[in-house]
Amino acid sequence: MKDLSNASTLEVDSGSAGQRVDNFLMRVCKGVPRSHIYRVLRTGQVRVNSARVQATHRLCVGDRVRIPPLHLEKRVRKPVPPGAGLPPVIFEDEALLIVNKPAGLAVHGGSGVSFGAIEQFRASRPGLKFLELAHRLDRDTSGLLILAKKRSALTALHAALRAGRVRKRYLALVKGPWRDDSRRVKLPLRKYVTQSGERRVGVHREGRDSETVIRREQTRGAYTLLSAELLTGRTHQIRVQLAHLGCPIAGDDKYGDFDLNRELARRGLKRMFLHAEALEFDHPLSGEGLSFRAPLPDALAGFLTSLSA
Repeated sequence: MKDLSNASTLEVDSGSAGQRVDNFLMRVCKGVPRSHIYRVLRTGQVRVNSARVQATHRLCVGDRVRIPPLHLEKRVRKPVPPGAGLPPVIFEDEALLIVNKPAGLAVHGGSGVSFGAIEQFRASRPGLKFLELAHRLDRDTSGLLILAKKRSALTALHAALRAGRVRKRYLALVKGPWRDDSRRVKLPLRKYVTQSGERRVGVHREGRDSETVIRREQTRGAYTLLSAELLTGRTHQIRVQLAHLGCPIAGDDKYGDFDLNRELARRGLKRMFLHAEALEFDHPLSGEGLSFRAPLPDALAGFLTSLSA
């Protein structure tokens, strides 16, 4: 929308069908504070087919959305995401973009980060009408990330993720032995905020169920390389589960062994040893089976080789 100072009406197309009206408004009314969008929804100033709706109302093709006059937020303009240095593209078609995200790059802007992978790709593909993250990776985790180029693909991917039809496998290095060839780890996880205001996740009996299949891949002296297949998708799931079991991930600066991390940094490991190595799922539109793999980055592969077998 170019002019938000006057009331307007938009007709919902196939690219926005199934989207919540609050998310629709935040997409088409860029620069308007979230609080203002929710206020006009609460007060009934937004109408869908002439009727008041809740923020959670989902739109259909052909719906007519009446948007009242809105005020842009006055703030310092963020830096334009650079087009150079884009994460490598593993696969792309009309519906999907699979990229190999490096460690240190956030998947999206926010919390002190001006931009992330999604902003980079939007800036590099200005002709795309739709581009959204299908899931997330921690900033310090490298590996495979799915972006959707169509809303229908995003909706189908979210359904597949909820149903456990997307296989995601990670590689993690921990100190100490892992006694089982394969173990199914089930723990309840709950988010909380520390006294300093930092958001964390911990094991708590009132938390949400989390489940991961962890397998021993290699033993390297005092360290073990594990693969972890997510059966649920909780925030920091692998990191919290392994730390709770006494095997924190090497280089994890949030849940790890900080004395160990300092030692590992002196030996060349400058990041968390967690990598999203493999993805398997059916294409959200064609149904074709897809499988992708991203080998360990050179920094992690080199450090692993440096450890005695």
